[in-house]
Formats: sequence, C-alpha cells, structure tokens
Amino acid sequence: MIRPLSRTALILDIVGAALLFLILTPTSVVFYGPTTGGTAIPGASVGAVVVAGILMFGGVAIGRLAPGLALGAAWAGAIVQMLAGFGPLPIDLAILLVLYATSAWGTRRVLWWGFASTLVGGLVAAAYMVVVTGVTFGTGIGWEQITGGVLLLIVSVLALGFAWVCGLLWRVVLRARRTRAAQLKAESLAAEEQERVRIARDMHDIVAHSLAVVIAQADGARYAAATRPEMATEALGTIATTARSALSDVRMLLTQLRHRQGDGPQPTLADLETLFAQVRQAGVEPLVTVDPMPPGEPPGAIQLAVYRILQEALTNAIRHGDGSVHVHLAWLPDRVDVQVRNTVAGDASPAPGGHGLIGMRERAQLVGGSLQAEHRGAQFVVQASLPIGPSAGSGAPEEEDA
Repeated sequence: MIRPLSRTALILDIVGAALLFLILTPTSVVFYGPTTGGTAIPGASVGAVVVAGILMFGGVAIGRLAPGLALGAAWAGAIVQMLAGFGPLPIDLAILLVLYATSAWGTRRVLWWGFASTLVGGLVAAAYMVVVTGVTFGTGIGWEQITGGVLLLIVSVLALGFAWVCGLLWRVVLRARRTRAAQLKAESLAAEEQERVRIARDMHDIVAHSLAVVIAQADGARYAAATRPEMATEALGTIATTARSALSDVRMLLTQLRHRQGDGPQPTLADLETLFAQVRQAGVEPLVTVDPMPPGEPPGAIQLAVYRILQEALTNAIRHGDGSVHVHLAWLPDRVDVQVRNTVAGDASPAPGGHGLIGMRERAQLVGGSLQAEHRGAQFVVQASLPIGPSAGSGAPEEEDA
C-alpha cells in the first residue's frame, strides 16, 4: 500500500495539496453560495465542505506515497460532499488528481480500482445530480430527463476517465524509462565483462609467452654454467632482453587500459620473425612453412589474430614439447589456415580447459573463424581457419577497440 518515496517528493506533494486546499475550499463555498437563495450558508454546510476538502486533498498529498489510501480518502470526501447536499465543486479537482495517481503509481490492483472508481463514480455523480440536486434539461420529464441523465453520465465518466488515462500514459512512460535503464545497465555489465576477458587474454598472451622463454633460458643457463659459462652469459642476456620486452608490452597494455586499445600499435605479420627468434632462444627450433604466400596486405585484425594464436601455440610447445615444432601458414584468397604441430614430451600436454586454449579460440571467433586443438597420436595440433573476406570485417573493430 505504501511506496518508497523520497522526503523531498513527499514534502512537495503535501505543500502542493495544502495550497490547493487553501485556494479551492473558500472558492467552493463562494461558488456554491448563489444556490442558497442569497442567504448565508449554514455553518454545518461550510464544515462539510471543509471536511470533504481535507479528505480529498489529504488523498492528493499521499497520492504518490499510498495511491490506494488516497483513493479511499477521495471516496470518503465525495461521500461527505454528497451527504451535505452539495453538487460539483472546485474541490472535486482533487478527485481527478487522485485518479491520476492511482493509474500512474498504484499497484496493478490499485490501478484497476481506479478504473472501477471511474465508472462507478461517473454513474453515482450523474445519478446524484439528476435525483438529488435536480439538474434538468428542457422540461425535465420523459425522454428529456433520460437523455439529460445519459449526457451527465457520459460527461462524468469522460472527465474521470481522462484523469485516469493520463496517469496510465505516465505509467507507461515510467516503465519505458525503467526498461531503458535496465537495458543500459545490462549493456554496461556486458561491456565490462568483455573488457575483463580482453584484459585477461592480452595479459596471458604477453606474460605467459615471455615467462616461458625466461624459464627455458634460466634452466639452460643453470645446466650450462658449470661447463660452458659463455652459454650461461648468453642465456642471461636473452632473459634480460625478453623480460624488458615483456615489461614494455605490459606498460603498453596498461596505457591502452587508460585510453583505448586502438591507441597503441598491435603486432603484425612483420613481428613474426621476432617471435620465432624468441622461440629459438628458448631452445625450440620452429620449422616454418608459408605456402601459399599472402596475396596482399591482410586486414589488421587477421594479422593480430594470427600472431596471437602462433604466440600461444609456440608457448605451449616450449612448455610441453620435446624441442621441435612445425608451423604452417596457408594464405588462401578467402582465408588463412594456421597449423602448429609439436611432439608432446612424455605425458605433458596443455590442459584442455586452460586459459591459453580458450584465448586462442576467442581470437579466432573474434574475426569470424574457428580453431581446434587436439592430440593426434604423439603430437599436439593447433589448427585455425580465419576468413579474410567480408566476414572478417565484423571482428576488426572489436579487436582494435577492445
């Protein structure tokens, strides 16, 4: 029955209702004066107008807070007015405001109570004006009386119904606003989730590869230190270079997080040779085959996806392989096929649900492609197919702006 309402809104409703009461109640007394034959209105009648006004405008004051109680107060005021023998008065404006409140802010039940009050109130008002106050049309007998009663009924229902319909329209507007706000919130949450996934994917691609190279070099340096110190020194140099590169990539990623990813440069096919060199420094010699060659300059999103997929696949080869890895790129007119094969050392193999495999699949899906990672005998094979045609265009903005 009682809705949550801010203190400011409640105060404004109370003050507005009080002002209307102070203006329309004396007006109602003066307005009804001529029907008394020029004599002063009895004190009891004045008191009835005041009581009816208090009830009705009390309902206006709590119209948004408790629409159901407001409707009951308006009915009580109307009954007091009719028992005192008064016809329509200016204070009856409060009834219209209460009906508006029931349809605008009331519950579903109160909404239909207001609709029923519109119909019943119109019928009661018309019957009261014809039977009690003696409103007549023409001679006031026969069909003229019936026609006049029907006309009063229509006018009363239209007046009350207009207020109720206005409130219903405002209810629709409020619901549309809430729906829009919920939609915007859902879109914001979805965008935040996509951003978290992108950050996790980029951090994994950058950090995991660099750490794999550093770990491999550190292990090699530890074993070579006793017999070949110069190799240990070379390995330490590779570790330092790889760590600086990773630090630079992380700083670039943090800069992009403060602004937009598209503000910073992204890896391209020209950076693959550097990637292969890092893999060689980690002790893994990739056998790279490119057949056929790219027919032209592939889209930036495709180049980035190819780089990141190869980066993660080679990282897995460093971690779990036996030192050999085969990379095959086939640049066809409508797509590029990527395949990375490495022999798994012992029982070691990438976890099926690892973040790296998930990240590679997401990279492929972002540009409209697909990726499979599976065991084929003693080998672990990563195979991706990425479209270069128009379908890849839908992924480019997201990859660049993500």
